[in-house]
Amino acid sequence: MKKKWIVVPCLLLFTTLGACAATPEPPPPIAVDSAMRVEAIDTLVAKLNDHYVFPDKARQVGAVLHQRQREGKYDGITDGEQLAKQLTADVADVLHDKHIFVGFDSGLVQPERDIGPRPTTLAEWERIAPPEARKRILASNLGVEKVDHLGSRIGYLDLSGFPPPFLVAAKYAAAMDKLADTDGLIIDLRNNHGGAPDGVALLVSYFVDERTRLNDIWDRDTGVSTPHWTVDQLDGKRYGGKKPVLILTSPGTMSAGEDFAYTMQALKRATLIGERTWGGAHPTRPFRLADHFFAAIPSARTISPITHTNWEGVGVQPDVAATPDRALAVAKDMLQRRLQGTN
Repeated sequence: MKKKWIVVPCLLLFTTLGACAATPEPPPPIAVDSAMRVEAIDTLVAKLNDHYVFPDKARQVGAVLHQRQREGKYDGITDGEQLAKQLTADVADVLHDKHIFVGFDSGLVQPERDIGPRPTTLAEWERIAPPEARKRILASNLGVEKVDHLGSRIGYLDLSGFPPPFLVAAKYAAAMDKLADTDGLIIDLRNNHGGAPDGVALLVSYFVDERTRLNDIWDRDTGVSTPHWTVDQLDGKRYGGKKPVLILTSPGTMSAGEDFAYTMQALKRATLIGERTWGGAHPTRPFRLADHFFAAIPSARTISPITHTNWEGVGVQPDVAATPDRALAVAKDMLQRRLQGTN
């Protein structure tokens, strides 16, 4: 299963449940028996009913899964990856929610009672992340792929993900310090696979001049809607709310990448160039289904205080259409003309 920066980075979502943990040698193959299938399916239905962001749709998918279970659709599946893939497909047939999936882990998935709350500081994360994962993640570029100048006046920032602030704040500060002297900026999200909403809020904060309300996140479990605001104190130089910003989008712009593009567009702080984005807007949590199965289930909903909706299922529509391979050239030409006062 491909593991992407969706909602929370792999290091937070999957290491939490043990799915990314490195093992000294491959574990023996796991044969999925009837009891394991029943436990995984019944627990998946229960978790959807308890936590999925739309309860009525959760009941619909539960009925479908149990009907297919009674029909024996899953009886011959003894391979864990195959069962996870089939369950993911069957859920998608009903929900059409791009964030939800079922996963298989040949190692043991931790009980949810042992997971604890999502880490909010580097120290908390270091306590739960496996040593090899910590080393690999901290040595990476943390989603900041490129920081450059396209000529003397135009900056370029290429982002492949939005890690949480406790990991990426220094990277963003260094990038924005390097770009502070430019007169306009292109932010490339064409291959951005998502991340953390608070990572998005941190970066948006560099492009406003005052405290700004971004998105509210409504949580199914609590029934509470929490407003998310920009960050007042930044480690890097603030780019400000006046200089032009262009954002490149594509179908590869996903989840938190869409959040950044959608929010900047709604605030009228950026012009989007490219193609419609992926279309996943529901923050997601991991849940244990059985010893070797887990699920990512959307349990919250992002709501813009400006549009009163989000990009779920429809994606973010660019202001200027361009194929992904042409988007950068179109943006650079547009920004050059704007800075020269010819557009």
